[in-house]
Amino acid sequence: MIPIGDSTRSRTTPWVTYGIIILNVAIFVRMLTLSTSLPVTQAAQVRDFRDQTESVCYGFRTLPTELDRFICRWGFQPGEFLDNAKGESEAPGTNRLEVLFSIVTSMFLHAGWLHILGNMLFLWVFGDNIEDRLGHTRYLLFYLLAGTAAALVQASVDPGSVVPVVGASGAVAGVLGAYMVYFPRATISVVIPFFVLIFIPLPVPAVVMIGIWFLQNLLAGLATVSDAATPDSGVAFFAHIGGFLFGVVVAALFRRGGGHQRW
Repeated sequence: MIPIGDSTRSRTTPWVTYGIIILNVAIFVRMLTLSTSLPVTQAAQVRDFRDQTESVCYGFRTLPTELDRFICRWGFQPGEFLDNAKGESEAPGTNRLEVLFSIVTSMFLHAGWLHILGNMLFLWVFGDNIEDRLGHTRYLLFYLLAGTAAALVQASVDPGSVVPVVGASGAVAGVLGAYMVYFPRATISVVIPFFVLIFIPLPVPAVVMIGIWFLQNLLAGLATVSDAATPDSGVAFFAHIGGFLFGVVVAALFRRGGGHQRW
């Protein structure tokens, strides 16, 4: 199901949501300009491969291209992050603060068109209402903390991974969790694609639509750890799960405390 709108109306302009979307798109456009070409000679390829694997890509065996180096530098590598947090980095020349900050910068990188379009669409539909409820400043803090919590949950499941984790999915999952707590009776307009070209709009209760989304991610995540033969899907399911649960808990605490002033 693809959400295209909701029944909840915001009382304020969601400037933070707009800003996050614009920043994500700007960085993605920048990534499109980065070279994906290999060095001309094989010797140069081998040299660059060794250099970046031992430094910026922290053991991740990837091609030595400009785009790869950008993703490795600003993406979140669980193994690299945890090693630097403990002061045990295997790459002496690594900027420790930069590595630790990658848990934030990774939220603004995306691996392709479907990745960014999906995340930004969900943020567009659900983010404005959470921003309206929390206020601009607290919403920005909530968004960044949700993404951070999501990355840490993913790292706890696979702490030795050196594959970069990128995308706003964890932070957006936090927004979905908060939305389900604050607006469970809202109606979400979704489209279900049939045969690629046919889209049928349907009204679906928020708790149903978001509940199905979470259940899909939970089952997919459990499958990746219960079956060692399961191929890597390239999706950080536990980041989605962690971000969602963070959003649910924080929203429930704010609702109990009556915290909904805008600031």
